[in-house]
Amino acid sequence: MKKVLVTGGAGFLGSNLCKNLLQQGNFVYCLDNLYTGKIKNIALLKNSKKFQFINEDIRYFDINSIKIDEIYNAACPASPKAYQKDPIYTIKTNILGIEKMLNLATLNNAKILQFSTSEVYGNPLVYPQKEEYFGNVNSIGIRACYDEGKRIAETLCFDYKRQKGTKIKIVRIFNTYGVNMDKNDGRVISNFIVQSLQGKDITIYGEGNQTRSFCYVDDLINGIVKMMETDDEVTGPFNLGNPQEYTIKELAEIIKKKTYSNSKIICLDLPEDDPIKRRPDITKAKKYLDWNPTITLDEGLDKTIEYFRRILK
Repeated sequence: MKKVLVTGGAGFLGSNLCKNLLQQGNFVYCLDNLYTGKIKNIALLKNSKKFQFINEDIRYFDINSIKIDEIYNAACPASPKAYQKDPIYTIKTNILGIEKMLNLATLNNAKILQFSTSEVYGNPLVYPQKEEYFGNVNSIGIRACYDEGKRIAETLCFDYKRQKGTKIKIVRIFNTYGVNMDKNDGRVISNFIVQSLQGKDITIYGEGNQTRSFCYVDDLINGIVKMMETDDEVTGPFNLGNPQEYTIKELAEIIKKKTYSNSKIICLDLPEDDPIKRRPDITKAKKYLDWNPTITLDEGLDKTIEYFRRILK
């Protein structure tokens, strides 16, 4: 039985990952200070004798307090609304957090998988985005606390590998949605579903012509676990996301129809540095992980809408 640490384990992605790892028979440590994570996301998991919740800040965690075999580092506010709330906290969580976890991995000769992001590509000038693309990032913009924090985290991972022999893996996560999303996180799918179900105006930014690719959470978690299972020489970074592309306006109309909503779709000003196009090239994930998303947007939205119907009652 492997002992696995998931940082940010009470968050959207972290809680879904903890559930998956428990189902595989692992002992799971869930580290989260609940800055954006929610106890309700892990409430059922806490009934398991193979699950331990650690309510601490990753930056101050005592790396001598546990022995582990694998680390999944997902600790960081991930939605623009959340990471822009306290940008200094965000960038410190990214940088000091991964440093702490790399030291823990090195101490235990454990594998560590860093949750990176499509945000490292910034507002891309290359389309679709391949891992070799260095990005078009505004290092002093309002999104930089997250973008640059994740980029530096990737740098630290590879420097630890080169200097200390740490066993690292990196995945760059594109837009993901599904069960355990926070209704107030400001992400586009949660926004549209909640607004539609509550009969409020559906707010899109700009004309809604910007595009995104949406991956259902079960597909993403499957890819992440496959990445951890690869041989040590497979480090990534690999893009994980669904290449199927939609405009934001198309998405709003799909969700409005699925929720039988009478909400109006209205346009607001486009935020600073909001990417115009986002679509992953997942050639490497297909080759090295034998991974390809299988859940369609139609199916995934049905599951997600049902989840929000339950939590909004």
